[in-house]
This record gives sequence, C-alpha cells and structure tokens, in this order.
Amino acid sequence: MSGQSNLTPVIAVPEADPRLYNHDLAPVAPAGRNWGTFSIFAMWMSDVHSVGGYTFAASLFFLGLTGWEVLLAMTVGIIAVYFLMNLIGRPSLKYGTPFPVVARMSFGVMGANLAACIRGIVGIVWYGVQTYFASKAVQVLVLTFYPGAEAWTHSSFVGLSALGWACFLFMWLFQLLIFLNGMETIRRFIDFCGPAVYVVMFALAIWILTQTGVSSLSLQLGPPVDGSALGHMASAAMLIVAYFAALLLNFGDFSRFAKDGRAMKVGNFLGLPVNFIVFAIVTVIVTAGTVKVFGQAIMDPVAIVERIGNPLVVAFGSITFIVATMGINIVANFVSPAYDISNLYPEKIDFRLGGLITSILSVMVCPWIFVSSPQAITIFVSIFGAALGPMFGIMVSDYYVVKRQQVVLNDLYTMSPKGSLHFENGWNPRALLALAASGAISIGLALAGAYGLIASVGDWGWLIGAALGALFYTALMRGRTMPAPSGAAA
Repeated sequence: MSGQSNLTPVIAVPEADPRLYNHDLAPVAPAGRNWGTFSIFAMWMSDVHSVGGYTFAASLFFLGLTGWEVLLAMTVGIIAVYFLMNLIGRPSLKYGTPFPVVARMSFGVMGANLAACIRGIVGIVWYGVQTYFASKAVQVLVLTFYPGAEAWTHSSFVGLSALGWACFLFMWLFQLLIFLNGMETIRRFIDFCGPAVYVVMFALAIWILTQTGVSSLSLQLGPPVDGSALGHMASAAMLIVAYFAALLLNFGDFSRFAKDGRAMKVGNFLGLPVNFIVFAIVTVIVTAGTVKVFGQAIMDPVAIVERIGNPLVVAFGSITFIVATMGINIVANFVSPAYDISNLYPEKIDFRLGGLITSILSVMVCPWIFVSSPQAITIFVSIFGAALGPMFGIMVSDYYVVKRQQVVLNDLYTMSPKGSLHFENGWNPRALLALAASGAISIGLALAGAYGLIASVGDWGWLIGAALGALFYTALMRGRTMPAPSGAAA
C-alpha cells in the first residue's frame, strides 16, 4: 500500500527501528532522484498559481497600498523566500529524507513527532481551504450549464449550501483519487498544473488592460494607510514569507528527489523570484483593473471569469483554476501531512494511508471559516506563519550552526541510547524549550496584531519566531558535545 514502494528506490538502513522507518520515510537512493530543474520549477508554479494564492495576493491591497506598492512588496518577500528555501532544502537533498525525518536532527527521533504534528495540522487546514476554493469553481461551472441548480444554494449546513457541499465533496474525492497514486504520479501531474493556469491568467490580464490601460495600477483599493507606506509594504513582504511558511519547513519532501544541488537551486530561482514576480504582475493588473471594469475589487479570479458571462470562457477558466488549485494542494498541503502522519506510526501508516487521513480531517475543520473575508485570510496567514517560524529557526540553526551540516544517517532511524539523536528518551528538551518560548512570543504578537492591539508587528510573526527560535536553540545547545559523524553520514 506504500505510496512509493513500487516506484522510488530507497537506501536500506541496517537495523532501523520499525517505530521510525518505513519505505516512505527511508532515504531516497540516487537512482530515485529524478526531479530535474523543470520538475522543481513546475512544483513552484503549481504552488503559486492557485485560486488561494491569487486571493491571498489580492488581499494585500486591503493593507491600504497601491498596485505598484503591492508589487514591490511581493518582489522583496519572494526573494527572501528563495534564499530561505535553499537553506531548508539542503539537508533533505544531501540525505534523501523527508521533513519529519529531518526534524529528528534537532527535536530527537521521537520529539520530531511534535514538529510533524504542528506542520501537519497547518497542512490539513490549508488542504481544506484550497479544496474549498476549487469547489467554488466547480459550483460556477454547475450554475453556468445548469441554472436550475441555483435552488440548491438557499439551504445551509455548517456554513455551506447543499450545492456548496456537493461541489466540495466532489473536489475532495477527485483529488484523493489522483493523490493516492504516489509521488511519481504527483510529479507528472504538477508538471502540467503550473503552466496551465498561465493561459487563463495572461488572458485575463490582457483583457483587463484593453479595458483600463495601466492607470489602474495606481489605485488604492483599501483604506488609506496610517503612517508610512514603507512600513505597510514591509509588512506585506513579511506576509509573503508567512504565506510560504509551511513549505519553508517541508520543502525537503521534494528536494529529496532532486537530481543535484544545481537542479534544486535553479528550479527554485525560476519557480520563486522569476515565476512569482510574473504572477504578481498579473495579479496586480487584474485585481486593480476589476475596480474600473466591474465597479469593485474582485479578489476571486473564478468570480471574474464568471462575470465575463461567456459560457465557454467560464468553462475553460473554471476548469483551469480547478486543476491549478489541485496542484498547490499536492505540493503544499497533501504530501507533507501524509508524511507527517506516517511518521507518527510508521509500522502501520504509510504515505497513502496518511494521505487518506489528511483528506478526511480536511473536511472536519470546516476550512471555509478561515477565509471568509480579506482580513480573515491575512490574519490566518500571519498566525500560522508565527506558529511555524520557530521550527524553521530551530532546524536551520541546528543543521548549519550546531551540527555543521554533518549528521549520522543511521541515527535518524535508531532508538538506541547510543545514537547521537536519542537525546533524552528520543526527545531533545532544549529544542522543545526553544520552540515553546519563541512560539509563545511570535504567536502572541500575531494575535495582538490580529485584534488591533498593536500595529504591523503581528505581520512579522514568522521572522520574529524564526529568529528567536534560532537564537534560543543555539544558546541552549552551546557546550553540548555531538558525536563525530561516522561513515554513515554521507
């Protein structure tokens, strides 16, 4: 039942503890590393080109910035993401291990379960959110070609109409059938998803420009900013980093399949700064242009396509956005929770079963609640960024500063007290203390910002959490001697 066992060669780890090892968590062998530059690039296109990504980017206008200011802030933010992503991807590239196994380096072989749970919960919620965004495109399709279904929109159960539930569950099942085929099918699917949505987004941008010209880029869609626009632009840039906070932990789930370091770095460069800036330009043009064309700012690209009114345009646009949103759900919100849940009980839970559990839980969290308004989206992003930032800081400082990029590979899969990652019964109390202290501060600031108790600082939750996590962990680990790496470290 393994998601990779028939497709991906792995390195057998002698005397690996079954509580820590299965085929999906094992190091990928060189023969299984077949993700080239284009596959990494396409993965990022799938991550960026989604209804959720567009809606989040458009919501930055409501910080009170003009189109040009939003574009500049997004550019600065994504350049920072590029450098941070290369840092977190290198351990998995070197050892061929997924995020929950890399987390064992700093949190201990059992303590990594806590880190995996936190990352998994965020992934499950986002998985549901993106499924909900895709289901809205399905609903537009249904109403376009079967107007009588409008009668099913009047009832409501837990926040969704009968038609909304039908479309949501359809997307839920459709994605699941694709995802459970394993990582190679996922790679091929995302190679298609990312480029596909550019067709519709470029068409929308060109259509908007023919209606408005470039003057709409100077529009300010939100309320005027209080104080310096530069400060709000900096906050917007940090929200971009927070938006990628989940993948800033589990990018290793994909970099482990990269052919080499060059494929990872070039793929990241094309997929993050280059691709994201192009997508940002399109987003700013379309969002700002909707004010002149429709009389209001429309953040949902599916709603824009629907307003054009041509059934063929609606069908083509909706299907494209559905495919694109499935792409991001694979990259950011399905693979990681599947590995994270598998890591909790490797003997019984493999990649496919972990994915099934992810899908079921994503329905139970009622994800539409988290994205009910532009303000809700930015608050959601800032809070989960603040929660994940400390883990990034701890893991990066551990690998580069404490362990100096040297880890005994076999120790990632052993419960022996002699293992360098056993710490105290498999838990590293110093990492847990650093996580608790830095997380309390960063999440507290994010919540304070969300409720208006402080200004702007809440948007910096990810950076504050990551910096404090790194400082606290490095200080707590000072003086602790680490075993010298053996031949198994390579």
